[in-house]
Amino acid sequence: MGEKIFLSFTKSIFDVPVSNHHCLIIPKRHFIDYFDLTNEELIACNDLIKKIKEEILSKDDTVKAFNVGTNAGKIAGQSIMHCHIHLIPRRENDVENPQGGVRSVIQKNQHYKRKI
Repeated sequence: MGEKIFLSFTKSIFDVPVSNHHCLIIPKRHFIDYFDLTNEELIACNDLIKKIKEEILSKDDTVKAFNVGTNAGKIAGQSIMHCHIHLIPRRENDVENPQGGVRSVIQKNQHYKRKI
């Protein structure tokens, strides 16, 4: 894709290698991480995430789900010190066992048994 979409407070970039159509939502104002977003910027990011999700679904019928996430701080894996949010399309069988989703950032906690 490689294209950019701009809204009043945010932009998106489709050049990220985790999966096809993986997108970054990037606030225009410079600050380090998600927790510095204003409410207005947070809403703008959320609106753009929803817009891009629908665009991806209309272009690629293999996409069945999404992960949405951000890394806030170096210890959490942030390598670009400008706030950005990942929208990662997921496809059936793209990993052996998707249980736990974003919990897999700490691999020992990825697979779990539910306490009911």
